[in-house]
Amino acid sequence: MSRFVDRVVIHAAAGSGGNGCASVHREKFKPLGGPDGGNGGNGGDVVLVVDSGVHTLLDFHFRPHARATNGKQGQGNNRDGAVGESLELKVPDGTVVLTEDGEVLADLIGNGTRFVAAQGGRGGLGNAALSSKARKAPGFALLGEPGDAVDLVLELRSVADVGLVGFPSAGKSSLISVLSSARPKIAEYPFTTLVPNLGVVTAGAATYTVADVPGLIPGASQGKGLGLDFLRHIERCSVLVHVVDCATYEPDRDPVSDVDALEQELARYTPALGGSLADRPRVIVLNKIDVPDARDLTEMVRVDFEKQGLPVFAVSTASHEGLRELSYALAKIVEEDRATRPSMEASRIVLRPPAVDDAGFTVLEDPEEEGGFIVRGERPERWVRQTSFDNNEAVGYLADRLARLGVETALAERGAKPGCPVTIGGVTFDWEPSTPAGIDLLMHERGSDPRLERTERIGAAERKAAKIARRLPSTEEQPKPPTDPHDSQPGPSAELDDLPPKSLSERHESPGSLTDPDEMPSDSLAAPGEMPSSSLTEPDEAPSGSLAEPPARAPEPPADSLADPATGTAEAPAANQEPDERS
Repeated sequence: MSRFVDRVVIHAAAGSGGNGCASVHREKFKPLGGPDGGNGGNGGDVVLVVDSGVHTLLDFHFRPHARATNGKQGQGNNRDGAVGESLELKVPDGTVVLTEDGEVLADLIGNGTRFVAAQGGRGGLGNAALSSKARKAPGFALLGEPGDAVDLVLELRSVADVGLVGFPSAGKSSLISVLSSARPKIAEYPFTTLVPNLGVVTAGAATYTVADVPGLIPGASQGKGLGLDFLRHIERCSVLVHVVDCATYEPDRDPVSDVDALEQELARYTPALGGSLADRPRVIVLNKIDVPDARDLTEMVRVDFEKQGLPVFAVSTASHEGLRELSYALAKIVEEDRATRPSMEASRIVLRPPAVDDAGFTVLEDPEEEGGFIVRGERPERWVRQTSFDNNEAVGYLADRLARLGVETALAERGAKPGCPVTIGGVTFDWEPSTPAGIDLLMHERGSDPRLERTERIGAAERKAAKIARRLPSTEEQPKPPTDPHDSQPGPSAELDDLPPKSLSERHESPGSLTDPDEMPSDSLAAPGEMPSSSLTEPDEAPSGSLAEPPARAPEPPADSLADPATGTAEAPAANQEPDERS
């Protein structure tokens, strides 16, 4: 015999989205192919679906964990990742979805009704989708968003039109067995019914459902007996039927006191779906009139109930006396209640655009961090979850998105200073504004991103310079120019005839000087202000040592010379120093 379970706790975990791909198209004869990284696939959802063939929550009692599949990662050549497969969980009609705190999330009524219990994560965008005019070849991709993971409470509230309540052994199960084709357990001891029973009754052209709940006793609201837990199955009922045992042998019980005691217990129960059981119509059914003493008692208490305005029906489940009148009377009450209910409208897609002044986030002061702030919002928190903080370019892209959203402006208005801690989605940053955002200090030039400049990646200009340097021969391997004066170019020597002595000195200190200071003739060390005549000699008449290899740097005078390296002229020796014999 299968168990009846009407309340379970499930742990639903949706699939996570796949990561985007950072790829560059590579093909022969196609340079600069551009980014071609595909997007990651979305994660699968966990969906609750009403199935008319399911009557209990027993499956979730043994398998409470439900997990959907994750989305696949994107690939190169603009190939998107596969979407995760959603997981559908079949639940009986009348299932109510609640949080652990008791908040009602959904009331699933009708075959095929669906409810997304856990939403799958979004897939991350690839670098092909992130490319723009300013960022033509992104070197990063967005991460997939993790799926929702929630703990939900499922409660089965039977969809019945008539609810039977009464003391244990009052004959409720016997009554539903003769009114419908239901076959509940029937015995001669109390609390025979431990689980609700449902039966479908046909009275003429009307059809309605009857629910039989376990018996109630005084003090059930405090946990006596089976308590009030099973009363959730009569919350949807249009009418409540008090089944009274008129053949009881207990001396302290009578039909009127039994109904009053049950009404007190019903008043202490608060339906989770709203409303109250006090406004439901009541019907009194005096059962077991086939017993002679019970028939006499029925005639005595009928007047008391009719004075309260309650309809009274005397029936016998053994002889089927009075059952036809009862079934038609219940059908009439149900039809009247159905006529007064609002008509069910087809579900429509409702679009609720955000308000004009809704920024999409809020900035609050961090109570745990002095001078810190907390940014809350769906988009900023999702952007942080999708950012790979190992990639500096991705961090810069996140900063740009937050700046465009207005987060930096809002932080500056709240008095945030550069370097203060800012928490977004559980990640704490040291805030360094990239735009002025109300701050007088200009952080950097417009159009540049100092966060990207701090990256350790080698730029294109540096790679090009290194490539050129590798192609050039080294300094040691360069051939030296010829020392023969006839092989030298005559251009510079022809210009020396028309230059004044001052220009000659300037020419001497340039790298293209015609003389080597180590091989200068002795008469070139003249006193300051005097130009030696040998320095204006034609190149054909110059000694062979005067056309040596041009130095690569400014000439240096010999050790025994006091020439000024800036002017190319010699200084007079000191007074206590004897002049050189060559001078």
